[in-house]
This record gives sequence, structure tokens and C-alpha cells, in this order.
Amino acid sequence: MQVGRSHKWYYDKGEWKETKVTPDLWRIYYAVTKRRAGKAPEGSGAKVGTAYHWYIAAHQRVQKLNADDYSTILTGLKYKIAHKRADNDKWSAKTPTQRDHLIKFLKEWIKQLEEEVIPLQLEYNEQTFKGEAVPVPGTCEDGVCFQMEVMLNDENLGIIRAGKSGWKMDMVKDQKFVDAIGNEIQLYYE
Repeated sequence: MQVGRSHKWYYDKGEWKETKVTPDLWRIYYAVTKRRAGKAPEGSGAKVGTAYHWYIAAHQRVQKLNADDYSTILTGLKYKIAHKRADNDKWSAKTPTQRDHLIKFLKEWIKQLEEEVIPLQLEYNEQTFKGEAVPVPGTCEDGVCFQMEVMLNDENLGIIRAGKSGWKMDMVKDQKFVDAIGNEIQLYYE
């Protein structure tokens, strides 16, 4: 699939298990079937049986609704570590190389977090917002980044991305607010 294109999926009722390992660390397990929203174009995509190994770095924002229910939003990045073609029993990278790919990705992300944070401060709907935008590794060209993770007033708002038709965010539905954030980012680069 070309860079910039996207898929939309629906997930069946899945199983999410989590176990507290330390006061701030949880081990998670999630298993589910995901289904494409709509139909795949004829002859497109990987063959049946193809497998992928992804590493997911994400924010999970959870809010308690009642004694037994929570709303959950997950936003972040997934990085392809390796793949296995349907007609091959071997992964595209051996375990040590997969580990090296993961280390490279994590080092790039840490570098972005440590070095290239864009400060944000804006007024919107009579409210002051302060925070930062962290460029997503691999989305910068000639010193300008086109996708950033946004934190405002100590809350993660997800990833903002610049496109031909303007700024977009999945978690923020108010397009005028998204545009205001995008304008602050543009001012940083001017």
C-alpha cells in the first residue's frame, strides 16, 4: 500500500487481558478478528496466509463510565518488524534482526522526544492551551515535519497530520481546533 493511504477496520468482540507487573507497568494480551470496512479491491493486498509482526507504541486513554464499563481510545504508531509470505515458512527477518529493527525504531522515537519538540501555545474558544508536538519519526523532509503527536494541557490528543486538504486528527472532531493547532505548528516552521 502506498504511503499516505489508510485502511479502516472493524474488530469483533475480542479478549483483552492485562496483568499488573509493577505499580506503573502492565502486561497486555489482546486477541480478535479484525474485518475490513468495505471490500478489498479485486486482486489487491497480500495473499491469504501472509503474516505480519508489528510493534505498537500507543497511548490508551480510558475513562470509567460506571462500576463495570470504561470507554477506551487507543492512538499511536505501529511499526512493521517483519512479515512472512503465505508461500514461505520463514519470516523476512530472523529474531536478532527483528530486535535490531525494534531498537532502531525506539531509538529514533527517543531522539525525537529528546530533541525536536515543537512548543505549542494557543487560545481557542476563550481557553488557553499549552503543550507540545513531537514529530513522528520518518515524517520530516527538509527540516519540516508533517505528522506530530500532540499534547495540550497535559492531555494526549493524538497525531496531527498535514495533507493536501489541510490538517487532520482522528481524536479531535472540531476541525477549527485542529486548524488552530496546525497553524501554531506552521508558525514554528516559518
